[in-house]
Amino acid sequence: MARNVLVVGEFSEGEPSTTTHELLGAASRLSDGGAVGVTLLGSGASGAAAATFPAGAGKAFTNDDAEYDVFRSDQWLIAVLAAVEQSSPDVILIAQSTAGRELAPRLAFRLDTAAAMDCTMVQDEGGALQVTRPAYGGNALATYSFASSPAVATVRAKSQDPIAPNAGATGESVALPGVGESRTTVIGREKVEAEGLQIQDAAVVVSGGRGLGSPEGFELVEALAAAIGKDKAAVGASRAACDLGWYPPSQQVGLTGKVVTPDLYIAVAISGASQHMAGCSGSKTIIAINKDSEANIFKSARFGIVGDYKQVLPPLIEAIKAAK
Repeated sequence: MARNVLVVGEFSEGEPSTTTHELLGAASRLSDGGAVGVTLLGSGASGAAAATFPAGAGKAFTNDDAEYDVFRSDQWLIAVLAAVEQSSPDVILIAQSTAGRELAPRLAFRLDTAAAMDCTMVQDEGGALQVTRPAYGGNALATYSFASSPAVATVRAKSQDPIAPNAGATGESVALPGVGESRTTVIGREKVEAEGLQIQDAAVVVSGGRGLGSPEGFELVEALAAAIGKDKAAVGASRAACDLGWYPPSQQVGLTGKVVTPDLYIAVAISGASQHMAGCSGSKTIIAINKDSEANIFKSARFGIVGDYKQVLPPLIEAIKAAK
C-alpha cells in the first residue's frame, strides 16, 4: 500500500543524524512507492539536505535560520506543520529524542490525530500501519494500529535499519517559513563533555550498578569496555550508582536516564529493576553478571554468570585481550 511518509530530521555539524538516516530507511520501506520527505531546520540545513536523498528522501523541506538551532517546540511545530501541508503525509516519523518527545504530542494535537511514543517497530501489516513499543516499564511489548491519519510515531534510536545508500540520488528542496515567536526563552545551555562513544551510539554497553560496592568498582567496568574497544563499547550505570555519586548522571541507563539499544548489553552487579530494564530492554543480547542467582536481571538476560564481579571480570578482560 503506497503511503506518503514525512520524517522530522535532526542534524549536527552539517550532517543528518544517524537516527535521521534510520528513520528514512523505515520511511522508504513503509512508503511502498509513495513519497518520502524530510524536514531539516537550522544553520546549514539546506546543505545537509543533499545527504538525505541517497538515504531515501525524495523531497527535503528546509530552513537555514539560525534561530532553529536551539529547539523551541513553538517554532519547530509551525515549520513542521508547513511541511505537512505541502506533503500530505500518511505517516510522520520523529526520533525519540529531546525534540521528538515534546514535538510529537503537540503535532498530533494540532492535526487531530494520535501519537505513539518510543516505538521499536514500525511496520506494514496487511496494508495497515502497526507500531510496537515497550509497556509496563519495559516488561511487555504493546502493538498499536491507528484509526486516524496522519499517524505520528516517535522511534527509538537504532531500532530501524537505514537503506543502502543510493549513490547519485537527487531530490527536490523546498523552503520552509522562518521562525516565528516562541513562548520559550533559552537563557543558557550547559554541555556535558564526554570522551569516546556516547552510550546511545555504542554497539556494546557495559553498565555497573550498586552491587559494585564502591565507585572503585567502575574501574573494572571501564577496563572491560576498554578491552572490547573504545570504538565499540561505552560505559553506563544504574540510577542507584549515579545517585550515590559513583558515576556521572549523563551515563545513567533507565527509565529516568538514557535508553540504549546496543547489540550487546553487559550488566555488572545490576539487580534488574523494571526502571533500569526500561532503558536497556531493546538490546539484542543481554549478559548479566551478578552474585545473586535470584536477581531479576537474569530473567531478561540471554547469558548469565552467577559470581562476584571481582573474580569474573579480570579473567574475562584478559580473555578478550588475548582473542584480539
